Order: sequence, then C-alpha cells, then structure tokens
Amino acid sequence: MSSFWVGNLVRLRGVEPEDWEVFHGFDENSVDMRRMDKIYPPRSAARQREWAEQAALEKPDGDKFQLAIESLADGALVGSVSTALIDHRAGRFSYGIAVCGDHKGRGYGSDAVPLLLNFMFGERRFHKCEASVWAYNEPSLAFQRKLGFTEEGRLRDHEFHAGRHHDVVLFGMTASEFAARHPFPREI
Repeated sequence: MSSFWVGNLVRLRGVEPEDWEVFHGFDENSVDMRRMDKIYPPRSAARQREWAEQAALEKPDGDKFQLAIESLADGALVGSVSTALIDHRAGRFSYGIAVCGDHKGRGYGSDAVPLLLNFMFGERRFHKCEASVWAYNEPSLAFQRKLGFTEEGRLRDHEFHAGRHHDVVLFGMTASEFAARHPFPREI
C-alpha cells in the first residue's frame, strides 16, 4: 500500500492522545520553543494530556491543521508541521514546522515539508505558501532557502523576547516554484 503522507524518512499523521509525553518533553526545551515561537509558561502533565486528547479528536478546521511527524525508522514522534493564516480568496497559507531535540539535522523536516506542500498545492489548489523566521535563527533561514523558498522581506523589530526586539524574515514559495522542484505525481 502506498500513502500520500509517507516520504523517505517520515510519515505525517494526526496527533494521538499518547503523544502527550513527547510533546511535553518538546515544550520543556526553551531553546527549541524560542526558535519555533516563544517561551510559554510550563504546562502540567494533565494539561498536556488534555491538549493531546483534544487535538486527536479535533474536527478539521478547513485547511488549518497540525500533523505529527513520525520517523519511519523507529516510529518516534520527532516534531510537528502545521498550516495557518489561510486565505482562500488569494490562495495563500502559511506553514510552521518544529523538529525537536536530538531529531534535528537528520532530514526529517526536509522530508516532511514537501509532503505538506504537495497536499496544499496539489490537492487543495493553493497558489502560495508563506513562512516567517526569526532573523537570528540561522538554521531555519538556511532550511527555508534549501526548500526553495524565496526571501521576500523583513519586518524590523517586529517581535519581542529575550529582553529585546527582533526582526522577522518573510519567505514565500508559489505552487509553480514548488512543482519545479517536486513534480506532482502523475499516477492516480
């Protein structure tokens, strides 16, 4: 059996209730949290369990969703990928990815993001994907460029954390740019 959601290294799947412990561990890594978004107050184990249970049962909200990234080699939960800021009129969406802890640098993100973009461009008919990255996050800036995203601008002193304001770098990729790097499958 072939699955649309399986790449060479990862499988994208829904969040399951038993994922709570792994996500709880991810949330305890302040460096990862700051690179992905921002630092939040600690969640209790009970609250993390509740979040995972709700995420597992959540009904789809149009084209906005979060998926777990699972390693094919050992079935480990290595991160998550999500869509946001859906604009059907303009055909635009944004995405976010988090590969956490010791799982970084193994190619999981480079395998997961094309699966997500193939769905959004090839199945949902979106025209453009956008991503934003903290300007100091060199690994994420390099990752966006490696995937084929184009730097489109910079929001100066746009976010505040760690006691100061930081720039945000904006990236974009169109469906045709994606398809040039990752042709859509011909078989149906």
